[in-house]
Order: sequence, then C-alpha cells, then structure tokens
Amino acid sequence: MIPVFNWDPQKAMEEILRFNENLVKSAQQILTTAENQVETAPTPKELIYEEDKMKLYRYLPKVENPSRVPLLIVYALVNRQYMMDLQSDRSIVNNYLEMGLDVYIIDWGYPDRADRFITLEDYIDGYIDTAVDIVRERSGQEKINLLGVCQGGTFSVIYSALYPDKIMNLVTMVAPFDFSTNDGLLFSWAKHFDIDTLVDTFGVVPGSFMNTAFLMLKPFQLAMDKYIGLLDSADKPSAIVDFLKMEKWIFDSPDQVGETLRKFVKDLYQENRLIQNQLEVGGRTVNLKNITMPLLNIIAEQDHLVPPASSKPLNAAVGTRDHKTIIFQGGHIGLFVSSKSQREVAPEVVKWLKERSVPEKEAAEAPAAPAGKKTGPAKTTGPAKTTGPAKTISPAKTAGRGGKAGSKAAASRAEKKNK
Repeated sequence: MIPVFNWDPQKAMEEILRFNENLVKSAQQILTTAENQVETAPTPKELIYEEDKMKLYRYLPKVENPSRVPLLIVYALVNRQYMMDLQSDRSIVNNYLEMGLDVYIIDWGYPDRADRFITLEDYIDGYIDTAVDIVRERSGQEKINLLGVCQGGTFSVIYSALYPDKIMNLVTMVAPFDFSTNDGLLFSWAKHFDIDTLVDTFGVVPGSFMNTAFLMLKPFQLAMDKYIGLLDSADKPSAIVDFLKMEKWIFDSPDQVGETLRKFVKDLYQENRLIQNQLEVGGRTVNLKNITMPLLNIIAEQDHLVPPASSKPLNAAVGTRDHKTIIFQGGHIGLFVSSKSQREVAPEVVKWLKERSVPEKEAAEAPAAPAGKKTGPAKTTGPAKTTGPAKTISPAKTAGRGGKAGSKAAASRAEKKNK
C-alpha cells in the first residue's frame, strides 16, 4: 500500500519562497556589513611585555579601586584568547573589570616554523612563569590569582603544582585533567592518533588541520545546522554581526607548535600522566597535591570538547580542602558568550575570588580573631602603584629540539634546572 502524505502544495511552495527570500536577505546583510562592525576584543588594554610570539596585556581598570590581587588569564594554544572579550555585551573580561578585578591576559600569538622546537617546558617554566613574575612585580603582590581556560587550564594546573608559592587562588574553566574518559570523540580519537608522524611531517601543525578535526566532532551542527539557522535571522542585522564575530573566532586558528603538541597528546591524552601525578616537566614530577591554594573548577555540562568526566576529578586530586565546582548548564563556547553565563557564572567567579584575595602583607598583619569567631575577608584598598611597561625583547632564534637558544623562556628554564 502506498502511504498517503498529508501535505499542502501551496504551503510547501510558500515555505520554499520564504527560504529563498531569507537566503538572499542574509547574503545581502553579510555583504553590506562593514568590516569594522565585526571587530572583536573591544575592551581597552595595554601591552606590558612581549617575548617571541607571546604578548602580555593588562586591561585598563573600570573602577577606581580594583582588587589589589590581580588576575592573570591563560588561554589555550589552539584558539585565540579574545573569546573572553568577543564583544562588549558578551565579554567575561568586561564583566570582571566592572566588578572590580584587575585583569591581565596572555596572547600566544601565531607560531611559525621558527617556533617548531618550543616545548611544554618553555610554555610552563618560561612564558607563563615570566608573565606571573611580571604581574607580581607590577602589583607588588607575592601571589596572584590565575585563571586557565581549556588547554590553558591544564597549563595553569601544571604551573600551580610546580610554583604554588606564586599563586593565591586558582580558577579553571572547561579544562581537561583526567584523560582516561572516552566521553566525546576527541578523547577517543586522540588515544589512537599517530602524533609522531603528524609532528615529524609538519613541524608546526597547521591550524586549519586542527580546526577541521574540531568541526568533525559535530559535523552537522557545526558545519551545516548553524548556517541554516542563520536564515531565520535574515531581518536582524545585529544577529548577523554576532554570527560573523563568532565565525571569525572559530576560524582564527593559530598553527600548533609540534613538540608541545606531541608531549600534550602522548603524555596526557594517551598516557594520562597528569591526574596520576606521573607527568614530568623540566625534570620535575607534577604532583597535584602541591596545589594547596583555593581551587574553583568550572565545568560545562554539555561540553563536546572537554567532557565533564575529564574535568571533575581534579578536585579530589589536589591538596587543598578549599575547592569548589560550578556546573554550567550549557556548552563549551556558551560558558563565554551566553547571556546566562554573563549573569550567573561571571559574578560567582568574582565573588569567590574577592573573598579569598587578601594581600599577603595584610593577612600577616591582621589581628587574630577571638576564639570561636570567624572573620570575613579583609577589605581591599586601592591598587598598588605600578611601574611602567616592561621592556620588550626581540624574538629569539630557535635552535634544535629542546628549546629556544637565547630566549628568556629557555634561560629561565635552565636557571631553574640548575638550582
């Protein structure tokens, strides 16, 4: 028996016409959108340090007396850090500034073949440690707050375990720590990936290659569905601009330094050494029990890149008892750009940090609380005086595998190894 479909030819034709009209409108809107309308990273900032491709920025404060304990943001290598400041009404950074934080951020730049031998040690013991020391010096604080995002969260955990005396509070956002899970295609693929052949072939892995792999994790939604959905916004110019800003960020994918990627994939994705306290960095074992500072671990429940099963085990692995987990009901990107996250997560992060960001000197001089009573966090005063911008150094020449000859990152690593 031939099935009978209940459909109206007239309505079907109207739907096709509406689809075509929206397609034309969307194309016209995109073509007439000026380039300056798609600008990202609108929050004012100043460059205070530069080394090789890495740049360290400080955002200009938006309150008269920002927190005296600054916050340094460490983003992932695989995408650009301006996701934290995509646009003024969807900017985590802007929220933090308006709520009184003093915010710095690392821009990893765009590696090229000259950087192919940069190692994970160069990032941890070199670039990040240098940035932390500069922020400490400028703020006059012995310890600062550290916030790591995605792969940058993994880096921040490694750093905090190796340099606990420099970090007052640690915040991680959608970051992987336990790589034993097979939740999500990325974690399944990476366990069987021939990273040696890839790195030996390219030296510096093209960002387009990495981006294609990420799109294939959810091919229909990421490569087709969003463009079909764009047609429903054909008569909303602001929605078109928002869409173009997100597309700009998605396809702004830096190339990946081969040696760092090799170690990250083999030691973490394939051998899961970090959560087992077996990861070696610069000849030292990364022991997560050394993380004795307060920890705030932020997880996205619908994250397709970093599944919650990879993030949650961190709290039980660290040495601090002051740890908290925030579960955001959304995806990896939604944590940064959704209005819900801006309303709920950002204020919670700032509140958590302020409650624990008592400058070391003030904490040492504070009178002891009477027996049986608890005191709240000390009130902060105006920001400490800062010096002028740090001097920049020219990009260093690279040598063979094992580091950057003559660069401050390699020199810093060598000095620590000799101690």
